[in-house]
Amino acid sequence: MTARAWAGLDACVHCGFCLPACPTYEVTADEADSPRGRIVLMRALAGRAIPADDPSLGQHLDRCLGCRACESVCPSGVVYGPALEAARAGIAHARGQSAALLAGLWVLARPVRQRALWLLARLARATRMPELLARGAARGTNGTPCPLAPPPAVLALAMLAASRPRRGGGRRAPAPAPAPGGRGDAVALFRGCVMDGLFGHVHGATIRALARNGLAVSEVPGQVCCGALAAHAGEDEAARALARANVLAFDAAAPGARIVTNSAGCGARLKSYGEALADDPLAGRAHAFAARVRDVSEVLAERGPRRAGMLRLRVAYDAPCHLHHAQKVGDAPLAVLQAIPGLELVPLEGSDRCCGSAGVYSLLQPHLSLDVLDRKLQAIAAAAPDVVATGNPGCLMQIGAGVLLAGLEVELRHPVELLDLAYGG
Repeated sequence: MTARAWAGLDACVHCGFCLPACPTYEVTADEADSPRGRIVLMRALAGRAIPADDPSLGQHLDRCLGCRACESVCPSGVVYGPALEAARAGIAHARGQSAALLAGLWVLARPVRQRALWLLARLARATRMPELLARGAARGTNGTPCPLAPPPAVLALAMLAASRPRRGGGRRAPAPAPAPGGRGDAVALFRGCVMDGLFGHVHGATIRALARNGLAVSEVPGQVCCGALAAHAGEDEAARALARANVLAFDAAAPGARIVTNSAGCGARLKSYGEALADDPLAGRAHAFAARVRDVSEVLAERGPRRAGMLRLRVAYDAPCHLHHAQKVGDAPLAVLQAIPGLELVPLEGSDRCCGSAGVYSLLQPHLSLDVLDRKLQAIAAAAPDVVATGNPGCLMQIGAGVLLAGLEVELRHPVELLDLAYGG
């Protein structure tokens, strides 16, 4: 896989079109923190002109969000994402990983460990203490919001608080009755780890919205984390092991059925299983698995979606990087929102720009992450929506935390939540 990943960089001619699209270059103005600069570093790593444990190499590649916005603007068709993962794998093997990151990946590797973690997180969230502590830390002595520069612990509390389910919203008219299903209308739900642990309410909304559009959702036992966090951290073998487990689980429980995900990060990883396991005995099945994966917005847009009841809200859509740039899905989420009468879509400047979440990036690179997030919050304040809709758990938590700490009166929702709400869910 590494040779194929390096080959994706061959088309780069160092034109610089990627520079203004890169969130980290926008903040640091350092060429080494741009896609073009990082490609120079990765080529040097591939050619063994620079060792994998070089501190500067690690620093600049660690700072990359992996948002892949550079791919969307590249006129030469450079494929950047797989090369970044290959480079990070080499760096991880050479220098090792932090204890905190290894502990996190250890938890995500087993569903039993995950369930214990998410249970504790939900119990803490239910007390509202994370929200109260985060708000308190974000306010000065005069009771007004402080500049957005909280320590990582406060940011983590705010992110947990942002995952809390919201009830109702807007004025809702009665929704149509469910559409009748047909033969072959079953889909399999990929639950994921963070999504299942903290955003079970979004899974509920997904199942109900699909049912309204004639699709029955089947559950798949034995599925595990998609492996995105492990792959982004350079833990290639751990990510491949998770991919194998998912291919086997879905082939056994839902052979041939479309696989629906409501997490942009998971979707991008699941759709890459064919490449991730290209040299594996399961290669053929992995390619077939990847071809079956659809974001929930893609599935609903294919079905219409069925018109919903009225919902009077001002909504700004923020495109998750791994949906917009990695999966090239841009119109489907807007089609879902446009199926809701009364909903006003308001433009959001830089809606295709990263919010600074990028998995665990906001906890590993807190200052740079918050600098990137600050630009997003300024755009949200200018648009003044009631709701920001986005289809990825990391984005929901990162932007939600920023909104909470900045004192903005804005809710964060998954697009399918709004559709479900308009259907009467």
